[in-house]
Amino acid sequence: MNMKGLVMETRLFLIAVIVVAALVFGIGRVSFAEKNGERIPIWDGDPPDAMGKADADIPTLSVFLPKDAAKPCAAVMVCPGGGYGGLAFDYEGEEIAQWLNSFGVAGFVLKYRLSPYRHPIPMTDAQRALRLIRANAEKWNIDPGRLGVMGFSAGGHLSATVSTHYDKGDPAAKDPVDRQSCRPDFSILCYPVISMTPPHGHAGSRENLLGDKPSEEPSILLSNEKQVTKDTPPAFIFHTADDQIVPVNDSIMYFTALRENGVSAELHVYEHGRHGVGLAQEIPSLKTWPGLLRDWMIMRGIVSAK
Repeated sequence: MNMKGLVMETRLFLIAVIVVAALVFGIGRVSFAEKNGERIPIWDGDPPDAMGKADADIPTLSVFLPKDAAKPCAAVMVCPGGGYGGLAFDYEGEEIAQWLNSFGVAGFVLKYRLSPYRHPIPMTDAQRALRLIRANAEKWNIDPGRLGVMGFSAGGHLSATVSTHYDKGDPAAKDPVDRQSCRPDFSILCYPVISMTPPHGHAGSRENLLGDKPSEEPSILLSNEKQVTKDTPPAFIFHTADDQIVPVNDSIMYFTALRENGVSAELHVYEHGRHGVGLAQEIPSLKTWPGLLRDWMIMRGIVSAK
């Protein structure tokens, strides 16, 4: 064999070795949520009580990690709004996670199941997602003791729900995810639905979550202002006084309940502003609220001032 043929054979052998290594060891493949924005299922196999196998039947987390984090960082699970019938996944989801990344906070956007799914499905999806984030804290370089939840409108209701309905996990569970606590360490509620008892709350969210004629028991159970205890996580709340979709009194009631139970809370009510503004960076009268939130997170030691 001449030298040219020997070189070609050597190259082919090396390529074959690389291909085998890739198949065996996963070289060249995207690892678990390696790309920012990648969606991962929160349940192993079929989700409990799934009605089908369509995209709407499979709850996911979209993972957004800050670049070059030297130490484990704080993390926030983001719950977009949409009245439990849809999800504003862009301006109340991915844009929020990217903004959190801008000051060193990991963002996890939850796609939870919606109507015709009823309670407790959205809640159990959110609880499972919080457990999953904590179970993978080392992989994602986050601090499991600085994991909060953030929600907008009906997503705010879901965030308040997991802030008032939680457990410490099952230490004997076979699934390591189920061993984790689903209690958030703090909550961020943006123009949130809080109550499920009229005249408060939002009629569409109530019907989508509980049905058209819900009984008194689940309505009270999911009126989160009635479920606050001294162990409820501290909260930052933002609303507008003339919100025509979700009344500002929902936020005021939750803030009051937190204060009455000795839980730290900060409430910002802007005089004017429509519902569903997201980061509101194009609305001069509202665009200051994200800065106020960041200041609150610094004040509480969730993030560093640097």
